[in-house]
Amino acid sequence: MALPIEQTASAPVALPAERDKKPREGSWSAGNIPLYAALLGLSALFSLPFAWLVMTSLKPPDEIFASNFFPSTVQYQNYSDVFDKAPVLKWMINSTIVSVLAVISVLLSSSLVAYGFARIRFRGKKQLFALVMATYLLPGSVTLIPTFLIWNELGAVGTLWPLWAGNLFGSAFYIFMLRQFLFTIPQDLVDAARVDGASYFRIWWNIMLPLIKPALVAVAIFEFEAKWNDFMGPLIYLNNPDRYTLALGLATFKTDFQALGTQWGLLMAASVIFTVPMIVLFFMFQRYFMEGVATTGLKG
Repeated sequence: MALPIEQTASAPVALPAERDKKPREGSWSAGNIPLYAALLGLSALFSLPFAWLVMTSLKPPDEIFASNFFPSTVQYQNYSDVFDKAPVLKWMINSTIVSVLAVISVLLSSSLVAYGFARIRFRGKKQLFALVMATYLLPGSVTLIPTFLIWNELGAVGTLWPLWAGNLFGSAFYIFMLRQFLFTIPQDLVDAARVDGASYFRIWWNIMLPLIKPALVAVAIFEFEAKWNDFMGPLIYLNNPDRYTLALGLATFKTDFQALGTQWGLLMAASVIFTVPMIVLFFMFQRYFMEGVATTGLKG
């Protein structure tokens, strides 16, 4: 026996033609063409200086200041000459050592302090956190001389230690950034771990650090870039050309390496060598970096 039409009626089913009209996520549409065109144009505009740098590094000496954008003869020898006439490879190794050690030390110290401020209850926590953040307001020039005197008393001037060891005490900016990210982690995870007998240190190491990986990657990129591009620190603490970082070494091309001072093609090649690692690093961890920056500060 057939049921009444009113009882068999159900929600309307979209026809195939109607389903095809709905735009799929990530698909191109005519309305987005102006946006994509604008983004492409801005990307090309901001990439132009770097493209000019690369093209200039491949030009022969007589075309450096010529009006042509592309070299008539590609001069790959500029890059090999840079490594032959200056200890660029040693400078790169020094910069890498300083940057990697600075990243590791600041990640461990800042995340541990941020975890304490975010998840551990103790008397005077707000006042102490305000004191930590107040240190971020001090300009670097104020603490420059006292810091130098401390490292000088420790006998570390002329070594790479002053360029990264200060990160063992954390960074106020990174502490704030990681603390805000830790607030997005459910408290139930911490409570469950405490019930199971886990210590605060184990919760930080085994639970919190894996969950805040995007924020850690963002901090790592920020700090690596800061140490890789740092010029003032090496200028103050390093006095041996063999211990120079790449940023300081490039600045000495005109003074310590007179033969390279007038060879702009070699200087441009060295600048490309200096810039490329940061570009590669960003694109390798772009997804984590964008996620970490976008979700930091959602709660707090």
